Amino acid sequence: MKLSKTEEQLMQHLWKFETAFMKDLLKAYPEPKPATTTVATLLKRMTDKGFVAYKLYGNSREYFPLVKKMDYFSKHVNGLIKHFFNDSALQFASFFTKETNLTKAELEDLRAIIDSEIKKK
Repeated sequence: MKLSKTEEQLMQHLWKFETAFMKDLLKAYPEPKPATTTVATLLKRMTDKGFVAYKLYGNSREYFPLVKKMDYFSKHVNGLIKHFFNDSALQFASFFTKETNLTKAELEDLRAIIDSEIKKK
C-alpha cells in the first residue's frame, strides 16, 4: 500500500517525532498550516491503511508510526528499480552515479560503501 504525497508529508513529521499528538503535528507544518480537520482526515486514512496507530488518553490521541521510515523508503526504491530499471539494481546504480551530479568526494564515499559491501560477501 502507498501513501499520497500529503500523507507522506505528515508521515515525515510522525517519523521525526516518533509519537505525537495532533497539536504537535500541526506545529510541525510551515505556514500556512493545514486545517485540523485536514490533518485528522489524513491520520484516519493512514490508520485505515495500517501506517499509523494511536493510544487514547481521554479525548486525546497520541499517534505513532507502524511502518519504519527505512522500510517504507526501501520498498519504494525497490519498486522504482523494478518498474524503471528492468529490475536491475546495476542499471539503477549506474543511472544514479551518472545523472545525480555527485561530487568527487561523494563518489569516493560511495566507493567506500561498495568496497565494504564487497568485503562482507
